[in-house]
Amino acid sequence: MEPVYRTIIGLARTVFFAQGLSFQVSGDENIPATGGAVIAINHTGYMDFTYAGLPARTPKRYIRFMAKKEVFDDKISGPIMRALKHIPVDRAAGADSYQAAVEYLRRGELVGVYPEATISRSFEIKEFKSGAARMAIEAGVPVIPMVIWGAQRVWTKGYPKRLGRTNTPISIKVGAPIAPPEVSGDITEPAAELTRTLRATMQEMLEQLQRDYVHEPGAYWVPARLGGGAPTLEEADAMDAAEAAEKAARRAAPDGAQ
Repeated sequence: MEPVYRTIIGLARTVFFAQGLSFQVSGDENIPATGGAVIAINHTGYMDFTYAGLPARTPKRYIRFMAKKEVFDDKISGPIMRALKHIPVDRAAGADSYQAAVEYLRRGELVGVYPEATISRSFEIKEFKSGAARMAIEAGVPVIPMVIWGAQRVWTKGYPKRLGRTNTPISIKVGAPIAPPEVSGDITEPAAELTRTLRATMQEMLEQLQRDYVHEPGAYWVPARLGGGAPTLEEADAMDAAEAAEKAARRAAPDGAQ
């Protein structure tokens, strides 16, 4: 029994109803009833983690999400995140977060990971970090791919949030578990191969969801590939690189520098 998590989910469902969100969920039978697994999720919006937990409720399970440490440091969100047993990610001490996630997996928990590491401005699948695959291999648990489509319409990077009653449809698809290879030595290459398999699988799953979704021509939330106004994957990567360079320059600048 997890009364705090159950209460939060109940509140979230109330909010979803008030917003008029409609969910089309498929593949939830792929969430195991017991045992650890890495849940790998695509990242298109700030609210998609709240939707990603819905398929896990079919077998009455909860996902422990890896989230940046700043969320845990906040006076309001911090106590909630800790009560829900999510995992803080400190970019200055990433090894600690990784090991904590592996221990969760070994204890039979579901750990939610965003292999893209950041929101995809193009709404296409970005290149993946290898952390999800490495965790699965080290803990000896499967990776379960999950894709969400429509979350970017609610709140995404660079656009105003739309948290009122928007009646937005959101599609969620859970894929079949991908078993990790058995590795006795260095996991670098096996993790790279598993990462490639995971990314290709999630790309195919996303395209399946998109085929059954009504897209508004020219809309900011629609990928360029589908006739929308979003940047291409290459353009979005360039934007991310420029933003990262700007942040790095600010960190390196003396205090008070403009």
